[in-house]
Amino acid sequence: MKILVFQHVASEHPGSFRDVMKAHGHSMHAVELDEGETIPNLDDYDILLVMGGPMDVWETEQHPWLLDEMEAIKNWVGSGRPYLGMCLGHQLLAQACGGQVRLMDGKPEVGISQVALTPDPLFTDVPPLCTCFQWHGAEVSVLPPGASVLASSPGCGIQAIRLGDCAYGLQFHMELTQTTAAEWGMLPEYAAALERVKGPGAMPMLQAEVDAAFIPLQDAATRIFSNFLAIAERALVQA
Repeated sequence: MKILVFQHVASEHPGSFRDVMKAHGHSMHAVELDEGETIPNLDDYDILLVMGGPMDVWETEQHPWLLDEMEAIKNWVGSGRPYLGMCLGHQLLAQACGGQVRLMDGKPEVGISQVALTPDPLFTDVPPLCTCFQWHGAEVSVLPPGASVLASSPGCGIQAIRLGDCAYGLQFHMELTQTTAAEWGMLPEYAAALERVKGPGAMPMLQAEVDAAFIPLQDAATRIFSNFLAIAERALVQA
């Protein structure tokens, strides 16, 4: 399958998912929207994977390309094609398809956490309390019409959604590599959220959290993304 990837900052890429794609024989093409790259012909691709980023869905004046991106997402998902969004990609799915996104009432979620999963083919063979990584200050507050909640945490009630049979959004991150936290910590928006939650100079603490949880996180990431690819393949065969 051909996977189109929307990126919003260079350091938020598919990470460990790239190894899963390679193992399954799939190819990917990344478009760096924040650098002015244009959205290609969507008919040339089978899957749309939308990554995270430091901007918010409502910042369309600062980032006007968000409007074109959300229109592309709306059309893609409306045609019943496989979609997976991570963090900002999850929020863009909700906003584009008729939901709402807002700033969280409390502090941002930053660091290793666990989310409670609802049974779904996406989470086959994943523990019901899934180890994941969080770095966000916004959340989906209103579901798009027809969407289902698939995961939650005490700090964020909508941690994952499904829209239709093969469109998914995950507020949490699963695609980490060993260097992801340090790379994201260099982004001013993320550094501010980290200090707000964990205090100044918290990066070594955050990296220690990631190192301690990396094996179960990577195992869950491989299972979730492999499950998604199987869901996508079935959907494309049935289309």
